[in-house]
Amino acid sequence: MNVDLTPGTLRNSGHREDPLPARQDETTRVVVVDDHELFLSGLVNLLAEHVDVVGTARTGEEALDVVDRVRPEAVLMDLNLPGMSGVETTRRLMSAHPALCVVILTVMADEDALMAAILAGAAGYLLKNAPIEDIVAGVRVALSGGSLVAPELTGKLLRSLRHRHTETTRPRPHLTDREREVLDLMVEGYDNAEIARRLFISQNTVKNHVASILGKLEVSNRLQAAVRAVRSLT
Repeated sequence: MNVDLTPGTLRNSGHREDPLPARQDETTRVVVVDDHELFLSGLVNLLAEHVDVVGTARTGEEALDVVDRVRPEAVLMDLNLPGMSGVETTRRLMSAHPALCVVILTVMADEDALMAAILAGAAGYLLKNAPIEDIVAGVRVALSGGSLVAPELTGKLLRSLRHRHTETTRPRPHLTDREREVLDLMVEGYDNAEIARRLFISQNTVKNHVASILGKLEVSNRLQAAVRAVRSLT
């Protein structure tokens, strides 16, 4: 089934080798925030096969109210909202509900929007032309403590992070030497397995270091940690 919805293309490809489980196997509670009525209704219909859509909102102010009332685990957030922006809405939601996972779903593919959303607390950034499978996967990755960025933006983001990282000279006094090594490799985009291989330590040790780094930097995911590192905010 293919669904074409302005302003982005939302589709269910129907050709996934590892199909997502049906709705009855899911308990994830999700709120969807988008001011485009046709896209919102189409997205909710497709998501309902995989997660529990417990609310929708068309403005940032409405999103704050809905999340307060229904207490979802995750929010799919558009950035281009009337009134309060998606970035500001994300910032306020994360301040009020630190355990919440916000995944950006937008047509905005520029680096500045990506950085702003991540620093506001977003745990993922996807484009509206993503298959529904990728959108659901983005929510699942965020809920598991990871971060998923649209493939179209990953290379641009990593190049920007690496460039800024080489220009960063301020120390990170709150991190141990080993944690700094792990964070440096996180900035380079390496996963836990590759970090373990490069540092000759176990993946469980890397996982513990990553958890400690996130706690010390007061961020909720490794993508935020990398951005804060290259912006000398640690």
